[in-house]
Amino acid sequence: MEKLECAVERITYRNADNGYSVLRCRAEGYRQVITAVGCVPDVHVGSILLLSGDWKTDKKYGRQFAFTGSDETLPATAYGIERYLGSGLIKGIGPGYAKRIVDKFGTDTLDIIENSPGRLKEVKGLRSGLIKKITDGWSEQKEIRNIMLFLQGHDVSTAHAAKIFAAYGMDSIKNVMANPYRLADDIWGIGFLTADTIAQKLGFDREKYVRIRAGILYSLSRLSDEGHCFAGFGMLVKTAVELLGVDDSLVSMTLDDMIKNKDVILDNIQEPRDEGKPLQAEDGESDRSAIYLPPLFFSELGVARRLMTVESTPAPGDSIPGDIVSMVEKRTSMTYETVQRQAIETAVRSKITVITGGPGTGKTTTTLGIIEAFRIMGKKVLLCAPTGRAAKRMSEVSKREAKTIHRLLEANPVGGYQKNENNKLEGDVLIVDECSMIDVLLMYNLLKAVPDSMRLIFVGDVDQLPSVGPGNVLRDIIESDRFSVVRLTVIFRQARESRIILNAHRVNSGEMPDLSNGRNTDFFFVDEGDPDLAAGKVVELVKTKLPKYFGIDASGIQVLTPMRKGTVGAVNLNQVLQEALNPRKEGKHEIQRGGVIFRAGDRVMQIRNDYSKEVFNGDMGTVFDADEGARTLSVNYDGRLVSYDQTDMDELVLSYAATVHKSQGSEYPVVVLPIEMQHYIMLEKNLVYTGITRAKRGLVIVGTKKAVACAVHWQQASARNTLLRQRLMNWNGR
Repeated sequence: MEKLECAVERITYRNADNGYSVLRCRAEGYRQVITAVGCVPDVHVGSILLLSGDWKTDKKYGRQFAFTGSDETLPATAYGIERYLGSGLIKGIGPGYAKRIVDKFGTDTLDIIENSPGRLKEVKGLRSGLIKKITDGWSEQKEIRNIMLFLQGHDVSTAHAAKIFAAYGMDSIKNVMANPYRLADDIWGIGFLTADTIAQKLGFDREKYVRIRAGILYSLSRLSDEGHCFAGFGMLVKTAVELLGVDDSLVSMTLDDMIKNKDVILDNIQEPRDEGKPLQAEDGESDRSAIYLPPLFFSELGVARRLMTVESTPAPGDSIPGDIVSMVEKRTSMTYETVQRQAIETAVRSKITVITGGPGTGKTTTTLGIIEAFRIMGKKVLLCAPTGRAAKRMSEVSKREAKTIHRLLEANPVGGYQKNENNKLEGDVLIVDECSMIDVLLMYNLLKAVPDSMRLIFVGDVDQLPSVGPGNVLRDIIESDRFSVVRLTVIFRQARESRIILNAHRVNSGEMPDLSNGRNTDFFFVDEGDPDLAAGKVVELVKTKLPKYFGIDASGIQVLTPMRKGTVGAVNLNQVLQEALNPRKEGKHEIQRGGVIFRAGDRVMQIRNDYSKEVFNGDMGTVFDADEGARTLSVNYDGRLVSYDQTDMDELVLSYAATVHKSQGSEYPVVVLPIEMQHYIMLEKNLVYTGITRAKRGLVIVGTKKAVACAVHWQQASARNTLLRQRLMNWNGR
C-alpha cells in the first residue's frame, strides 16, 4: 500500500452521507494534478491529506489513486491556508475575506483563529458579527474532525462514522460513549454485532445491562426475521446466552426487568400449538410464556381486534338479487363451477370471506365474478396486492385499477401511512390478492384503514410459503374457523394440460412430481447431483437452451433457489449468471459496492422498504446506468427511474437468481429451480410448491430425485410462533 501526501485543489464529487469523494490534488513528487477517490470523513479545498492506497486505471476516468485511509494535517503555507479558508469551510469566509486575513497574518493565520480570535479585528472590513461566525465555524469544524477521529480510532468505518454524525451531530461522541448499542436501533445498516464490536473497543463491560438488553432485543429481532412473532421465555434466554456469552441468570434478570419496563411484552400461550412442535423450555417442558417485541404484539392483537370488529359490524342495507350468480354469468358470458358459484354468493353475503386454492383452480376467474357481482349491486370495489408485480397482474386481468397495499395506504417516508384509523379508505368492498405474502405488521396497518362497514375478501394460496415477514396470517385466519372460507379444489380442463400445474398439486399432496421429460411438456428435470456442475447447467439453460426452446429472451427466465448460500445458492448463481449474461465490457459502466459489482443492464432486487423512493422489499428492476465518478446507480422499475447513491446501494442485490421466498407474488414465463442436497436445511414441501407455481410457460428442476423427495415429504412452513389463530378463536372483545 502506497502513501501519498497531497493538497486538495478541487472537490469534483462528495457524498455527504458516507464521505465518498473524488478529489483533484497536488501531490508531492507529481508535476500534474492527480485524482484521488475514496471515503474521507471531512475534506475541504486546501486540506493537506496523507492518503493510503494504490493506483488504479479506471476505464472511463483514467488513472486514479484509490485510497482506503486518510489523515489530515492543517496547511502550512500562506497559499494553502488561503485556499483552505476560502473553500467554504467556515460560513462567512469566502475567497475575498480569506485573502485579507492571510495577507494580514500569513502563516500564523490558523493559530490566530484558534487562540487569539480577537485579533481578527485588525483585518479591515471584518465586523464583530462576522468574526463570531468565523470563530464559531472554526470550533464546529474542529469538533467534526474530533468526532470523526474518535470514531475511526475505535474501528468505525468511514461510511458508518458519517452515518453516526448525520444522526447525532455534535452529540455523536457523547451518545456513542453512553450507549453504543443504541446505534443498532437508530441507524439502518448498523446492527447489534457492529455496535457490540464498537462497545468492546470502548471497554464496555460484557455484563453491562445495556449490552444484555440489546442482545435480547437482537435475538427477538432475528427470530422475527425467521417469521416468528414471539419467543418462549426459556428459548429466548438460551439464545441470548449463546449470543452474549454471559450467565443465564443475568439474562433472566434483565428480561424480567425489560418486561416490567414494557421493552418487551409477556403473554401466555393458552393452548397447545398443534400446527407445529410446542416451544421447549431449557428443561424440556413446554414453554407457556410468549415474549414479543411490542410492535409484533400490538400488531397481532390489533389484527384480531380489527377482523372481529369488521366481522361483527353489519354492512349498510343491501339489496342482493337472489339470482346474483346467474346475472354475473350472463354479463360475463361465463359458466361457473359449483364451488365458484358458492364463492361469489359467499362474498356478497358475508362481511369477511377467504378464497383459497392452488394453481388452475380458478381463483382469478372467481375474483372477476365477485367484482362483477358488486358492480351489479352498485358497490365501490377497491383492489390491492402486497407487491407491485401482483398488483399489476391484478389490474391486467380485471381491467380495473389495483394498487400495492403501500400505495393504497398512501405510504409516506415522513408521516407513515396516510390512510389509517383516523383517515379510512373510501369504498364498500376491499379485495386483497396474494394474501399468503402479507405479514402481521402490514396486515394490521391495512386493517386499521378499513372502515368497520366494509366487506373484505382475502384471496390467496394458503399452501404457498408464508410471508417473508413475521406471522402466518392467512393460515391463522382460515384455521380460526371464525370467517367464511371457500376452498377451490377443481382443476379446470385447460389447466390439466399443464404438467406445471399437475405437478404442483402432486407436490402439495405430498407426492413426487412426474419427473419424466418429453417434447410436448412444460416441466423438465435435469439430473445433476454435483453442485458445481449443476451451477454450470443452470447457466447453460438460462443463456442458450431455454431461450431457444421457448423463443424468449434470457430476461424472461428467472432462477429461483431455496437459499442464498452455497454453490447453487442465490449469491453464487448471481455472480456466474452476471458474467454469462452481462459481462464486463469496454465502455459499459459499473460500480462495485462491497463484494458486488453493478453494471448497466443488470437485473436487481430491492431488499428493504424505502418509502422515499417508493420501492419495496422484493421489487425487481434493471440497472439503467452506473456512474462510477458520482457513485450513483439509476434503476428502471417498470419505466420509472430510481436513483441510488453510495449510502443506499446496500438496499440492492443482483436478481438473476433469487430465493423462492423472495419470489412470492411474482410470475415468470420460465423458471429454473435448483433442488440439491446442499439445500437440505431449507427443503420443504411448501418451498418446492411455491417455486413450481411461479412458472407460467416452463419450469426446469436441476438437481436430484433424492433432494426433491426430501422436500416433498417434509412440511414445516406452518411451524411459526404466532398466536393469531388462538386470539381469534378465543376472542371475547379484548
